Amino acid sequence: MLKLIFWILIFLVFYTYLGYGILLLFLNTIKKFLKRHPADEKSLFEPPEVTLLVAAWNERSIVNQKMQNTRNLTYPKDRLKIVWITDGSSDGTPEVLGNYKEVKVLHQPERQGKTAALNRALKFIDTPFVVFSDANTILRPDSIMRLMEPFSDERVGCVAGEKRITRNYADVAAGAGEGTYWRYEAWLKIQESKYSSALAAAGELYAIRTSLFKPVNPDSIIDDFIISMDIARQGYLIKYQPLAIAEETSSLNIKEELKRKVRIASGAVQTVFRYPFLLNIFRHGFLSFEFISHKFLRWMIVPLAIPLILVLNVIICLSTNFTEHLYTTVLALQSIFYIFVVIGLLLEGKPVRLQFIFLPSYLAIVNYAQYAGFIRYLRKKHNVIWEKARRV
Repeated sequence: MLKLIFWILIFLVFYTYLGYGILLLFLNTIKKFLKRHPADEKSLFEPPEVTLLVAAWNERSIVNQKMQNTRNLTYPKDRLKIVWITDGSSDGTPEVLGNYKEVKVLHQPERQGKTAALNRALKFIDTPFVVFSDANTILRPDSIMRLMEPFSDERVGCVAGEKRITRNYADVAAGAGEGTYWRYEAWLKIQESKYSSALAAAGELYAIRTSLFKPVNPDSIIDDFIISMDIARQGYLIKYQPLAIAEETSSLNIKEELKRKVRIASGAVQTVFRYPFLLNIFRHGFLSFEFISHKFLRWMIVPLAIPLILVLNVIICLSTNFTEHLYTTVLALQSIFYIFVVIGLLLEGKPVRLQFIFLPSYLAIVNYAQYAGFIRYLRKKHNVIWEKARRV
């Protein structure tokens, strides 16, 4: 029985991190083979009116950089509106924005959290499309134009951009691991989008049809996931646009990254408890399959499975006197993994060219954050108003 549980847990971890991606690749290969695409009709793309919405709290230090980046966007200026909502900011962010005549600033003294701010801001949006972007995110010049292209299909309700972590060979462990993690996430979303619909969007850069927005519960922690997922629940597709690129620096160190991950983990637990029907594959079909494979297993099952695999592996090896080579090999591989976890933590902040060695430590941080986030949620310590993680 122990061996059966052991292999089931290994399968779940493998499927979560690699198997799901392999399955998507296989499904897309079959789809491409079976479906003959007619020649695309070439038509002129007329950019629609769009509002770029930036939710910011005490971002005075980066307002000018963000606005210079916004002015460099190649989207037609007469079709692009810019709105910042700065609720609760006390560092002069609204006053700095006042120097930019093209910006509409929404501000109230009370700080209620990002989700409440977005709910309030959407009441003032009068364009058919709205693009969400974080204040500390730098957009490629053609990013909004690229985001709008998939909306030529009326079935598309949301388009997610690609988040990239800017880094160099002197990056800390958090930065190297985060960059690798997001590159794999991008590939998964591309595969999901090709087959049917991506699961959700990340808050750094995504766009929706304004008419599809439904106010989100103000205490929701991961607003971007809920907003985009709700559009998918309405029957619309979420497409992933890898050419719409948003760049962001990595967390300053592992401690700052952990702070961010624990908050996200708490929001993940909140989402599972609040929207259990997303697990009903008979009701939501492929959307539920994506949610279970891409999020639920990663959020709720794998963090429990990983330490159990190690414990069961040791028990099995001890009970067989290390005579079954398969189990000793697996234990050796696990030991190597944990050695790299320790190495990654010890080398944090040091310039290391072989950055793949930081991935095990980043995965360990991610899974530890799920425990901490789960406990925080159960203790009702989660809060939509949070301290921002410092970045490089």
